[in-house]
Amino acid sequence: MLVNELSKRTGLSIHTIRYYENLGMIKGVTDENVTSNNYKHYDANTIERLEIIIEAREVGFTLAEIKKILISWFETTDSKPETLELFQAKIKEIDDKMKYFKQTKSLLEKVCEKIQSNND
Repeated sequence: MLVNELSKRTGLSIHTIRYYENLGMIKGVTDENVTSNNYKHYDANTIERLEIIIEAREVGFTLAEIKKILISWFETTDSKPETLELFQAKIKEIDDKMKYFKQTKSLLEKVCEKIQSNND
């Protein structure tokens, strides 16, 4: 499929798809028999890669981390401990953020209570 179809099927813009391709996260193939254009073709594997990228971005992975995940997932068979470590580090990071946000929320609630009691 061409990049337009890939964009429609994933919901990503063509610009974003090209960006991920420039980073080496996906790869399109040009037809060497056609010299009149530089159209790249993408297979179903590319959709799977892009879906992983989308989901990983949604949970807070950086592009560098996602690239490691993709390499581990698609290109190597013995990097499971490294991948597990990456996911565990992200879980810890999320736990730390949750703790910070709970503390921030508590502080804001106290400020709101003070403001309310001063208005009474």
